[in-house]
Amino acid sequence: MAENARRRKYELRKRADAMEETRRRITEATVALHGTVGPARTTVAAIAERAGVQRHTVYRHFPTEEDLFAACTAHFWAEHPWPDPREWGGVADPRARLRVALERMYAFYASVEPMLANMLRDAETEPVVARAVRSYVDFVERVARELADALAPGRSLVAQAVRHAVDFRTWRSLVARGGLRPDEAIALMAAMVVAAVDQL
Repeated sequence: MAENARRRKYELRKRADAMEETRRRITEATVALHGTVGPARTTVAAIAERAGVQRHTVYRHFPTEEDLFAACTAHFWAEHPWPDPREWGGVADPRARLRVALERMYAFYASVEPMLANMLRDAETEPVVARAVRSYVDFVERVARELADALAPGRSLVAQAVRHAVDFRTWRSLVARGGLRPDEAIALMAAMVVAAVDQL
C-alpha cells in the first residue's frame, strides 16, 4: 500500500514537472518571437513550432492571450529588471540625480531595445499588448514625475522635458538610431532639462 502511494506521488510529481517544463518552453518561445517579429506578428502556430509542441498544447497551458502575455511579461521582466529608483534617489543634487537616473535608464534601454521597441509599437494597435506594457509605462511616468518634482515642483515645462529625456523613444532616437554615445545623449538631455528649469 505504502509503495503504491509513493509510486503515485512520484508519477504526479513527474507529470507536474513535465507540464511546468512545457509551460516554460512555450513562454520562452513566445518571448523570443515577441522580441524578434513582435507580438502582433506572433502566431500560435509559430509559438508551437518554436516550443516543439502542438497548437492545442499552447491553448491548454494558456487559454487566453491575456494568460500568455502575463506569463511572458513576468518572465521577461524577471530576466531584465527595471532600474531601481533607489540608485539615484539618494543623490542630493536634483541635477546630478537626473544624470544618474538617465545613466541607469539608458543602460536598461540598451539591454531591452528589440523587445521594448516591438511592444511599444504593437501597443498602439493591439489592446492586449497595451495592457501588457501598462505597468512599464506607469513606471517610467513615475520616474519622470519624481525627477521633475525634485527639479521644479509643479512646473509643466520641466515635467515635459524630463518625461521626454527618460523616454525609451528618446534614447532610441539619439543612441540606437542617431549614433550618439550614451554619455553624449545624457549630456544633451540633461542640458535640455536644465534649460527648462532655468527658464522659470
